[in-house]
Amino acid sequence: MGTIQKEKVRLLAIQMESVIGELDINIDTVKNLIIANLQKYEGADFVFLPEVWTVGWHTPDFYKCAETLEKSKALKMLSQIAQEYNVNIIGGSIILKRGEEYYNSCPVLNRHGELIAIYDKNHLFSYYGDDENKYVKKGSNPVMVELDNIKIGLTICFDIRFPEIYRAYRKAGADILVNMAAWGKTKKIPWDTMTASRAIENQTYMVALTQTGLLADGKENLGHSMIFDYNGNILSQIEELEGGIYAEVNLPEMYEFRSKCTILEDIKDSYEVIKK
Repeated sequence: MGTIQKEKVRLLAIQMESVIGELDINIDTVKNLIIANLQKYEGADFVFLPEVWTVGWHTPDFYKCAETLEKSKALKMLSQIAQEYNVNIIGGSIILKRGEEYYNSCPVLNRHGELIAIYDKNHLFSYYGDDENKYVKKGSNPVMVELDNIKIGLTICFDIRFPEIYRAYRKAGADILVNMAAWGKTKKIPWDTMTASRAIENQTYMVALTQTGLLADGKENLGHSMIFDYNGNILSQIEELEGGIYAEVNLPEMYEFRSKCTILEDIKDSYEVIKK
């Protein structure tokens, strides 16, 4: 189970609208939204951001807004906020250039503003006219971070369609799962259904965070970011506006539920299909 420092953990997720291809504008937008909501929800332990917030979901602009770790203006801004407000930041995703490769990457910063982990998106969305795999390289492994003795499993957008990664996090001891997305407005049913399902089937709190607003070519992001409890109940949600959603989650209560409903013990070692 691990040691939980305090019963209530305060989660703050930021829903925003990126301006396509405008790194500096988007950094200012996120900075202002984080600060305003940290002042509104004083004492938040974690801040979560959405996918590709520095560039917006338009793959041809990925390289334009790509940054290196050493010179990233986005990471510098997040580090300053983490230190000033004593908060951990799960940094959504930005386009990172490492060597000659580009990645859709989630940076994680602790309360001291230190970069402690990077998760590279494992599953790239390259369907229905999108071509993420032409611009970025897929990550090789899931990444679970531990901050304040709380274990968080990281995923980005299209990862939500692969329940295997979430089950792997749960087996590794995850307390909270997060999916940081830029999710299209025409796919509301899959978003609502899959995000709730990942919480229910893994008995974990779940932060399902996406962008809102216009995309290129007249398309739109969905909005409708949510925080679920371990039974799939929505603790906090927002529709299409920019803003923050906030929830206090009770980890001892979740562990008590898991101890009474021990579903992981029923998982079989093999699910080999018998064909007849």
